[in-house]
Amino acid sequence: MKQPWFFCIDMKCFYASVECAERGLNPFETNLVVADVTRGKNALCLAISPRMKALGVRNRCRLSEIPPGTEYIIAPPRMQLYIEYAADIYGIYLNYFAPEDMHVYSIDECFIDATHYMSGYQHPRELAGRLMNLIAEGLHIPSTAGIGTNLYLAKVALDITAKHAPDHMGLLTEELYREQLWEHRPITDFWGIAKGKSARLEKCGILTMGDVARAPVELLCKLFGVDAELLIDHAWGRESCTMADIKSYRSKNHSVSFSQILPRDYSADEARTVLREMILHGTQELMRRGVISARLSIGIGYSKGVIPWSHGSVRLDSASASEQLFRPRALSLYDTLVQREYKIRQLGLSFEDTVDESCQGYDFFTDWESVEREKAREKAVLALQERYGRNAVLRGTSLLPEGTQRERNGMIGGHRAGYDDKTGKSKTVHAL
Repeated sequence: MKQPWFFCIDMKCFYASVECAERGLNPFETNLVVADVTRGKNALCLAISPRMKALGVRNRCRLSEIPPGTEYIIAPPRMQLYIEYAADIYGIYLNYFAPEDMHVYSIDECFIDATHYMSGYQHPRELAGRLMNLIAEGLHIPSTAGIGTNLYLAKVALDITAKHAPDHMGLLTEELYREQLWEHRPITDFWGIAKGKSARLEKCGILTMGDVARAPVELLCKLFGVDAELLIDHAWGRESCTMADIKSYRSKNHSVSFSQILPRDYSADEARTVLREMILHGTQELMRRGVISARLSIGIGYSKGVIPWSHGSVRLDSASASEQLFRPRALSLYDTLVQREYKIRQLGLSFEDTVDESCQGYDFFTDWESVEREKAREKAVLALQERYGRNAVLRGTSLLPEGTQRERNGMIGGHRAGYDDKTGKSKTVHAL
């Protein structure tokens, strides 16, 4: 039986490295942040260059948190460009591995089952290093790699050991994991252990993965229930999940969700306008995907977190993708939930338990002729948007000053798809 080897390869400071590559700059020698300056001095930095990290600047900081006197370039985000780079990187992997042996974990991170690709290589570091060199030579993007005898160890090797290695590669077997990392702190550096789980472990005097491995099973089961089994396996460096398991996984529950951080503090009435846009956008997305839903959940986040989020849900009598059925109930729920004396900064919306549109049900109280007319109208709108762009046809609410959908139609994942001036080149700002 072949020795299993898995890679977890991550692009270093991906967005910032792409912006440096586009400018012909070395990310290890350039102070650069990716941020939307139109959002003001508190704009979130989506990425900072390795050089900025070396200066002690915190990743995902805000522009206002960068130490005064630091000279740096501000590169506005260009999400479509990053997607194109990610596709090129995936293309490099495809020259060596079959798609069924790869799992794209995020836009800049990929798992690879290299078990059956080791012929011609004396050590997995050689193959991982070759991939990293090809990415650096072809795209000028630096990367790091975790190598492990299972998926979990590859991820831990990437997150903990690779960042301290001169060759930017880390390798772990179960034995090396126990030797090198059983006493590693903080325990939150390990995949799957967030602050909440860490706090519960700490109350029991469990501070490291070695402590978890030595802890009574009964105690861990009492703390985490069935999740204790996975925690114990990871404490010993074991992982039963394979690439085939990932490829064959199908979620039992499906939803279509949207959220956005508003560009400023909104009043309850202004936020209500945005929610109307989100409901329309959501039902159009249901139609694009050919699914329907009977349950809609909304969430309202307040400025500076002065009070907790307001959450609630509403259910239709039968599943649908009709905006005219969802809108009145959702807005009524919003009016019930919203705390009008506080400013609003975030909104979330989710269509739960979606099913194929062929499962459409009927009742005696819905004007289905009207619903079918609406469906035909919206499908015509979707066809126009598909051909001429999503801003080709807009509702009047999107032209109100507080509307956001017109701008968001040009975004990917809530960030700008491209950010060009009249010359077609991305703007940069030098700041002190």
